[in-house]
Amino acid sequence: MPIYQLDSDLVMFPPPQMARYDGLLAVGGDLSPERLLLAYRMGIFPWYAPEEPILWWAPDPRLVLFPEEFYCSRRLARILRQGRFRFSINRDFAGVIRACAEIHRPGQEGSWLGEEMIEAYCRLHEQGYAHSVECWRNGVLVGGIYGVALGKVFFGESMFSREANASKAALAHLVAALKHSGGSMIDCQVRSDHLLRLGARVIPARIFYQRLALDISDHDSWFSRPRAEFLQ
Repeated sequence: MPIYQLDSDLVMFPPPQMARYDGLLAVGGDLSPERLLLAYRMGIFPWYAPEEPILWWAPDPRLVLFPEEFYCSRRLARILRQGRFRFSINRDFAGVIRACAEIHRPGQEGSWLGEEMIEAYCRLHEQGYAHSVECWRNGVLVGGIYGVALGKVFFGESMFSREANASKAALAHLVAALKHSGGSMIDCQVRSDHLLRLGARVIPARIFYQRLALDISDHDSWFSRPRAEFLQ
């Protein structure tokens, strides 16, 4: 399959089914809100190192987490009951995305989250499309997750933890928010053993695109209202 070169002046993508064997679909374009939102509605996402051109991906198969299948271990359930952490939504989006960029990950040099990406998602957050769940301990941000919400779908982008189980706890509260508000699934993009242990599963891309067509048929998000309250 060819790799499509996008025109910066034309907001469009080829069909995601035309992605290469490794999921790479297109190169170029920009990170404008209009292009990013179109990409997510089509099941496409950007992922590239700061020194690279913008790369757009549509992998097959796809890793997804359905809220009802989230696996909360006895240990995690006990931590949540103990009230070790407090949680908020959209209280510190910038803090979460920057922590995701800065956190050290074993086996990974540097970060794919450069300033261009951070600024792009902060713009989406200001417009009500990108959201964060924060995990706090003693007033300090110790974990979190951010992504894009469209229709009933949350497109998870990255998560971080500065304390054991903090990112898992943040994900548990994201799942709870999805269940409460009618969300249908979290797109986890590519295979991750960590997320598989938490209940995510791999599905064929064709099934994923069918779900998208149903679950983001309107552009209003279950997550659209800015919220900064602590969750109980």
